[in-house]
Amino acid sequence: MTETLFEQLGGTFTQIGDYLLPDLSLPAEKDDRPIGIWGQRRLRYLKQYHKVIYYNLLTSGKLHSYLADIEEQAQQLFLRLVKELAEKEGVTEQLKSTDQMKWVQKMNNIRNRAAEMVNNEVIYGQL
Repeated sequence: MTETLFEQLGGTFTQIGDYLLPDLSLPAEKDDRPIGIWGQRRLRYLKQYHKVIYYNLLTSGKLHSYLADIEEQAQQLFLRLVKELAEKEGVTEQLKSTDQMKWVQKMNNIRNRAAEMVNNEVIYGQL
């Protein structure tokens, strides 16, 4: 029997029952940065709505580094937005010391708005 192109290029097969299945493996990624909530949201979005992009990143070995970059971008944007919105609305440490419940209410509102902005711009927006 003649060798297939896959075998000529160094590929091997495993026989399972009557079938020969190629031994395939993904390239190892060297990036060990953590993937947090933002990266996981992006991963879920790609798997559900952009399968071609997801599989291209996965098979090229770039998925983890891509998600780690998204995580960093989203986290930096989130922190910057929270800080800017808090300054703009006058949510200060003085308010925190005088009226804690009002400060918590305003900060939760600001964090929710900032998270929505990050979701729209970074997680669900860019491709």
